[in-house]
Amino acid sequence: MNWIVNVVPPKVRSFLRRETPENLWVKCPESGELVFHKDLEANLFVVPGSGYHMRLAPKARLDNLFDNASYEEIPTPEVPLDPLKFRDVKRYTDRLKEYRQKTGAVDAVKLAFGQLEGMNVLAAVQDFDFLGGSLGMAAGEAIITGMMTAIERHAPFIIFTASGGARMQEGIFSLMQMPRTTIAVQRLRAARLPYIVVLTNPTTGGVTASYAMLGDVHVAEPGAVIGFAGARVIEQTIRERLPEGFQRAEYLEAHGMVDMVVTRQDMRATLARLCALLMQAPPAAQVA
Repeated sequence: MNWIVNVVPPKVRSFLRRETPENLWVKCPESGELVFHKDLEANLFVVPGSGYHMRLAPKARLDNLFDNASYEEIPTPEVPLDPLKFRDVKRYTDRLKEYRQKTGAVDAVKLAFGQLEGMNVLAAVQDFDFLGGSLGMAAGEAIITGMMTAIERHAPFIIFTASGGARMQEGIFSLMQMPRTTIAVQRLRAARLPYIVVLTNPTTGGVTASYAMLGDVHVAEPGAVIGFAGARVIEQTIRERLPEGFQRAEYLEAHGMVDMVVTRQDMRATLARLCALLMQAPPAAQVA
């Protein structure tokens, strides 16, 4: 027994032995560097030393995108919760309830309308923390609603993708969102409105095979994994060793699948320039 236990009164002892919050320090998955959480948050969750882009919550991403962090959230349509009565380890309805409580979101896609350097913009953000950002009926309806609202308000549509693919618990209903969102992209294009895709880590599966690769401009965050099947599956299928950095944003940019790789700190200014260029509008600085 030490002197604190033997001598110090319980109330004083509790004051001396304050517990440290678990998330006070964050370890970089790439370099192992420990970063103070507040510093990481202030740097948009980009590790200062390694430049590793950690996952960014939808609210933080939208706050950073829109002028003065001010925007209108667009409601998404309600869909049947469990059309297939699916059950694995637990019921699908119970799993949805669990993730809704965990994230505070109805599903994996959040829509918002606001101004980006004075221009009206509609944005969609996929939340990987909600069932891996998987594409189901709710997410599909949200994306389609976002694109149709962009057409109604004559605004560019920006989507931040992050997904493991289609949602297996919804089967064919999930897979049908691929052609449905593709048709919505065509309607957006027919209205001559910009469709900008920001690929974040990871963007894979049916999302990559549909709306994530149909943008007018494809922007990716550094180090983001982008592809359809996983690298291990591809290696086992073709029985060859894949090149270094395969499916990473930088590799895809070098091979023409991604237009540019942009750091999170420069993302807002880059998207504003793209929207102004594609909408043939002068930048806010020139207007001023």
